[in-house]
Amino acid sequence: MTATASSLDRPALIVVDVQKGFDDAGFWGERDNPACEDNIAALLRYWRSRTWPVVFVQHDSVHPASPLAPTGPGHAFKDVITGTPDLLVRKAVNSSFYGTPDLHDWLQGEGITEVVICGITTNHCCETTARMAGNLGYDTYFALDATHTFDRTTPDGVPVAAATLSTITATNLHEEFATVMSTRTLLGR
Repeated sequence: MTATASSLDRPALIVVDVQKGFDDAGFWGERDNPACEDNIAALLRYWRSRTWPVVFVQHDSVHPASPLAPTGPGHAFKDVITGTPDLLVRKAVNSSFYGTPDLHDWLQGEGITEVVICGITTNHCCETTARMAGNLGYDTYFALDATHTFDRTTPDGVPVAAATLSTITATNLHEEFATVMSTRTLLGR
């Protein structure tokens, strides 16, 4: 967010896939950043106190066995996601820009040029959304500590810790697609 922002500037907070199904450690594995949800809650409070736009994104998995399948209890938002968003986007892919309704069209119609991205998972839907936002010309801020991800395994079988994946996402995004910041830094701007 620009330091010289006028009262007309309204950065949108895009909260990606903060759904109960991601609490299924048996399905996803070990996660990083236990403070993620608290940081998302802090961002939501801040945005709402300023009546800035909030977008919730909800993943509708096409795989019936997924914890994020629309017919299962894991599809619901976590308790930290409160209130009514200005826009609810439903998607079945990684990017929040490929959902319904069209996020880019809505942002353009609202005259929004700055976005802040948080949610789950850091290196999938959040990173993909940030890359697209940057490519579409938005001033994009990525609240790294308001995201989390899970341990993964490389194609050749080497385990990669979730914290390492988050660091790699931050490295990939920063100063090319987005400005990577902490929640505290974002709230202090």
